[in-house]
Amino acid sequence: MRVPLSWLREYVDVAADATPEDVLAALVTVGFEEEEVHRFEISGPVVVGQVLSIEPEPQKNGKTINWCQVDVGPSTSSETQRDVRGIVCGAHNFVVGDKVVVTLPGAVLPGPFPIAARKTYGHVSDGMIASARELGLGDEHDGIIVLSTLGLDPEVGTDAIALLGLDDVAIDINVTPDRGYAFSVRGVARELSHATGAAFRDPADRDAAELVPGDGHTAVVTDENPIRGRVGATEFVTRVVRGVDPSRPTPPWMVSRLVLAGMRPLGVLIDITNYVMLELGNPIHGYDLDKLDGTITVRRAAAGEKMVTLDGQERTLHVEDLLITDGSGPIGLAGVMGGGTTEMSETTQNVLIEAATFDQVTIARSARRHKLPSEASKRFERGVDPRIPFVAARRVADLMVELAGGTLTDEGGALFAEIATEQITLPPGFVQGLIGVDYTDAEMTGALETIGASVQNADPSTGSGTPAGWLVTPPSWRPDLTDKWTLAEEVARIHGLDRIPSVLPVPPSGRGYTALQHGRRRVADALAAAGFVETPAFPFTTEQQNDLHGSASGEHLPGIRLANALDGQAPFLRRSLIPGLMQTAHRNAARGLTDLSLFETGLVFTPEAGVEYGTAEVPPLGVRPSDETLAELNAAIPPQPRHVAVLLAGNVAPRQPGRAAEAAGLAEALDAVRVVAAAAGVEIDVTQTSRAALHPGRAGALSVIRHGQEPVDVGYVGELHPQVSADADLHGRVTVLELDLDRVLSLAGEHIVAASLSGFPAATQDVSLVLPADVPAGEVRTALVDGAGDLLESVRLVDDYRGDGVDEGFKSLSFALRFRASDRTLTAAEATEAKLAGVAVATERFGASIRD
Repeated sequence: MRVPLSWLREYVDVAADATPEDVLAALVTVGFEEEEVHRFEISGPVVVGQVLSIEPEPQKNGKTINWCQVDVGPSTSSETQRDVRGIVCGAHNFVVGDKVVVTLPGAVLPGPFPIAARKTYGHVSDGMIASARELGLGDEHDGIIVLSTLGLDPEVGTDAIALLGLDDVAIDINVTPDRGYAFSVRGVARELSHATGAAFRDPADRDAAELVPGDGHTAVVTDENPIRGRVGATEFVTRVVRGVDPSRPTPPWMVSRLVLAGMRPLGVLIDITNYVMLELGNPIHGYDLDKLDGTITVRRAAAGEKMVTLDGQERTLHVEDLLITDGSGPIGLAGVMGGGTTEMSETTQNVLIEAATFDQVTIARSARRHKLPSEASKRFERGVDPRIPFVAARRVADLMVELAGGTLTDEGGALFAEIATEQITLPPGFVQGLIGVDYTDAEMTGALETIGASVQNADPSTGSGTPAGWLVTPPSWRPDLTDKWTLAEEVARIHGLDRIPSVLPVPPSGRGYTALQHGRRRVADALAAAGFVETPAFPFTTEQQNDLHGSASGEHLPGIRLANALDGQAPFLRRSLIPGLMQTAHRNAARGLTDLSLFETGLVFTPEAGVEYGTAEVPPLGVRPSDETLAELNAAIPPQPRHVAVLLAGNVAPRQPGRAAEAAGLAEALDAVRVVAAAAGVEIDVTQTSRAALHPGRAGALSVIRHGQEPVDVGYVGELHPQVSADADLHGRVTVLELDLDRVLSLAGEHIVAASLSGFPAATQDVSLVLPADVPAGEVRTALVDGAGDLLESVRLVDDYRGDGVDEGFKSLSFALRFRASDRTLTAAEATEAKLAGVAVATERFGASIRD
């Protein structure tokens, strides 16, 4: 909001020596953000001159210029002589004797455009006679400013900068959406009075009798489909001014204020409506009364209905749009923009003034739907003081009488609803406890009364003792004050936010991260420490990618399709993290980064077949949902477990002198599995499997081993199928793994117990088993672990042999075993006995035999 200081001073006492920066600093103390200071980029000498003579001189190019002699005031060299300047001017809208604005050498106009004596058209032009556009006062450039047309007759030589208000300056503040009242000079002046304690003069404080608009033009509101039960228009005031003269010029003081406030002068009638909107915060619309056809009706648009707005665009309307209509149809998009058929123009003689209050949600939706943000919609969607339309309509009428020569009639109309503001109960001690400042009761009630609220004791019978709280009625211009928390904020704001102590809160014990959150962070930190780079991706993918990576067989799976997807080619929520990692890998490879070790932790969405999601009714904003509503909402969303996935491509070690490059493969992926398992506090085993997206024979199922219980599947690891890699434009071998991280951490339990270190030596033995070639090595390892018992500390596959000495269809698996006891040194016989017990289980399950 840009506010000229001269305008602000009309309603609040601002020190004469106060700078714009001082005013901004004061407003910052009551919660506004300063933006910048706006000035007319002009410097003198710019004076009033009088034309003494005009000599038209036709030029070869067909243009006629005027060689003028202009009196610009007393001569600086003699008190009895006049300073007469010869000036070349191309305008023709003035005559001898007219008083004009002259910019003398040394002046600088907006642009910047410095003025100097220069030779042109055969003369030395000693200055320039200025137009409105050259001074920054509007777009008018057809002729120069003739001061008599503005109703001015100043003395020759007078400073024209001060005369035209070009010495004014405007402050600019950022107004947050909840403080719409500050989109007016009235609101900013009130806030400045709060900040400085200066007296505030409310421009809306007028005799109620003079605000009654009369009758004959009362609008009708027929809102059959109100949004959220709120009628589209609750106040609609009209007044009629007849006999206006739209050709009259807007006075310079109003033009300069409008320009500084960021608005373009458009003629006296429109300028008056804009001026009052900026002054009081209530958008105003003026209609050419002679173009209206019957009674004004406010209604919702019909489906497919169209209208032409003031910008000349034909717009197809929505059934939620609120319209201003007459007998001819729509004449305005309420609160957003008027229509072209009834706009005020240079032929207007009689004006119908409209000042209304419209539903905030309706106006906000219409402005966004039609991409028509306007000064009016900006105010209506934030809330307009419902008591101000009567004042605004009368203020516009008064200015049209004063500046446009009109006559205020008894015609008009008023449609208004009873303004009911709910009282808010403010308990004793609440503000002090919330803000952390020991405000006295007088300070609290005084602050609330300062902002315009009425305050009374909740229980008047308490007499002079400690009150049982207060009942606070917010002022009509503060719809943002809805509860005791917003009242507490106002108390803190008025008395200064600098009074709030800087004290770090002490969190109660047991309120830190949950065990699940700790586990997620451990896993992510461990992968990062192992050299993997975390690359979060968007959770959007295609249905084909969900089917391919979300299931082992590649079968079709149910998915969640977004109603308004960011990317129409990827409208589904992901069931797997792998597609996102593949996109990231492709993006890096396209930029020459081919050696990749990536990981991501994130949610996946796994809807179940036959279950409908998203069917729960969304509760309204501003109301806390009940526990039942929250349960319904939770039931209406699919399961969203958190996964962790890894992708490896290229080399893990680059080529070096004397050493070939080491390609990333399954071994590195399995190392990543061990990193995750160690960080989560579980033991993960791998067994051979097959998946549609992975290379046949190079895929493994990952499961958490729980001693004495069945393993739990938690994910998979493997090399991408060559065709899958090619479709993703990834070259070479690409290895991936994906784990259900939430399931892994839940199996780990809340507490991870570190294994104790034994002080006794280990006993190591090897065993080679011959068994059918189709038996997975992981299952053989599990059999050895189950049979060997607690003495077995580790078992590791060291060789898989198929060749001479081993029958066709069989293989030889060699394992390195390490045994250790916690209370003694094992003998070789004890280690051998445990090994043979493990072999016995492998023999029983797979027919394994010890290789000779």
